[in-house]
Amino acid sequence: MASKACRIRWMMPRTRVERKARHSRVFSGTQDGTGDVLKTLQMRGLVETTTGDEALQLHCKEKRVRVYCGFDPTADSLHLGNLLGIVVLSWFQRYGHEPVALMGGATGRVGDPSGKSMERPLLDEEELESNIESIGNALNRIMGREVKLVNNLDWFGDMGFLEFLRKVGRYARIGTMTAKDSVKSRINSEQGMSFAEFSYQLLQGYDFVHLMKNEDVTVQIGGSDQWGNITAGTDLIRKMLRREGAHGLTFPLLVGSDGKKYGKSEDGAIWLNSDRLSPFKFYQYLYNTPDADVIRFAKMLTFLPLEEVSALEQSMVRCSIQTVPSN
Repeated sequence: MASKACRIRWMMPRTRVERKARHSRVFSGTQDGTGDVLKTLQMRGLVETTTGDEALQLHCKEKRVRVYCGFDPTADSLHLGNLLGIVVLSWFQRYGHEPVALMGGATGRVGDPSGKSMERPLLDEEELESNIESIGNALNRIMGREVKLVNNLDWFGDMGFLEFLRKVGRYARIGTMTAKDSVKSRINSEQGMSFAEFSYQLLQGYDFVHLMKNEDVTVQIGGSDQWGNITAGTDLIRKMLRREGAHGLTFPLLVGSDGKKYGKSEDGAIWLNSDRLSPFKFYQYLYNTPDADVIRFAKMLTFLPLEEVSALEQSMVRCSIQTVPSN
């Protein structure tokens, strides 16, 4: 409890001047002085894998790029795990790049098998459309109107099965598709894997093709479980568009020091929408974060300058020393 009190004392500026200074530092754009978004993400523990560090770093320094992250409308609210994707998009935005959020109006009708032990239940179209609208509104509230929202149903909706096979399927190789970790784990499981789920990586891969061709999007980001889907996209771009310059980046999944996925409570997911979870309960969940995870999550989930995160860490160490009982 003493270390929690230290966190609160440090996190809550006491005076109006302190609050204004904190706000200025947190929202002042690029904060480490490097002008290098990839380096900033790496320093904050927000990079798991890239398609090539040097190439991505150079690409982002050469020009203003468009970067996208996909959100499947499986619920009417995003949850704490989705916040990492929003944070990474926001870091690109702070460095002058253009964020694009893709709503899975088409892929949500299939369901992403990545990280799942069984097939997701299918939602009806009315529920999907309602979820897409709700998630889009939430992203606009969090990131501002600068984020561009797209829906992959716009390009898949009128595409027939034969057209998809002729246009996309002819470039896919079964050996490559079955070698993906998300596919191997499901094929060898008791539940198995449906053809619809198996085809998901081609749908997401073609999203990247379409966005690069029509929106000049050159970077895709996603959780570490999305690596196979992201590389499916970069591979299709090389084959279908005969172009290089497509880049991918994954960030770690939000996992606590105990190895459990962070963002779940006894009552279910930690939702971002206040009508699904009250701000008080959201605050309480974060407040009860174990000390072992506080600094790592402060780097990953906030925009606090790293020197301030370091100051918090030192404050917590001092508090823990002060509360050690003497013999």
